[in-house]
Amino acid sequence: GKTYPFRGAFPPVWNPIAYLDYNNLWRTMDNMGKEIPADAPWEAPHAEEWDKMTMKDLIDKICWTKTARRFASLFVNINVTSEPHEVSALWFLWYVKQCGGTTRIFSVTNGGQERKFVGGSGQVSERIMERLGDRVKLKRPVTYVDQSDDNIIIETLNHELYECKYVISAIPPTLTAKIHFRPELPSERNQLIQRLPMGAIIKCMMYYKEAFWKKKDYCGCMIIEDEEAPISITLDDTKPDGSLPAIMGFILARKADRLAKLHKEIRKRKICELYAKVLGSQEALQPVHYEEKNWCEEQYSGGCYTAYFPPGIMTHYGR
Repeated sequence: GKTYPFRGAFPPVWNPIAYLDYNNLWRTMDNMGKEIPADAPWEAPHAEEWDKMTMKDLIDKICWTKTARRFASLFVNINVTSEPHEVSALWFLWYVKQCGGTTRIFSVTNGGQERKFVGGSGQVSERIMERLGDRVKLKRPVTYVDQSDDNIIIETLNHELYECKYVISAIPPTLTAKIHFRPELPSERNQLIQRLPMGAIIKCMMYYKEAFWKKKDYCGCMIIEDEEAPISITLDDTKPDGSLPAIMGFILARKADRLAKLHKEIRKRKICELYAKVLGSQEALQPVHYEEKNWCEEQYSGGCYTAYFPPGIMTHYGR
């Protein structure tokens, strides 16, 4: 495929028909999102109809051109690390609306990828832990929750017991199935947690001696539509002080499943070759270090970024 630089949230389209198709796609999705109540998406006027549709159904219905359909599919891959045929149109439209619409969710400037915490967002948890001291218990997975009496009894995998008034569960819904409850969860909740898969992603950090892409006046963000390319989107992951130049790339959805079967060194080579082609620089072939994280291997997340709703689940079980 062709490589070209661009500015803004979305790559430019030169074909006037495809341009109109793109414009209609984003406008239609945003207008549909406006109909969906933020706190009760199942009460949208067309909730039942849209929840029975996949995003593939909706994309095929809205788009006239292969160009727009292909990019719309990539838009789904990037934002929810799953395939258009897997996710409910109602859920995805609600998700995008919650993030400020199609442009903002996909943007760097004034968008979802504009800022990072200096030192990493993990500091938020670490600072809370510092304040709470030894009340924070690590490496103690919860296996049992007994709510049958006034106080709640929690048991961990290493057989420690804790007694409390309230429990807040802040884990992916599907992981709730690892916990035994007394009394058992309500039937609808039990059914719901079995129906919310996690997205699939391998996060890849390629470190270089210098940020060579900046010499070409590139920001480090690449959007790559090629089906054979391992990476679909990248961001500059260099430290704020300019040290440790890096490009962070995402292997998403079907590609994460496929490429996870390869050896780490093969993934690294394929990614370097892709960056060299897209950036037009042989320096991309000479990283000084490579790190990756396959979130699908994490037993206490099961995937990333989030759980997604397949068709029919939000209106039937979501409320």
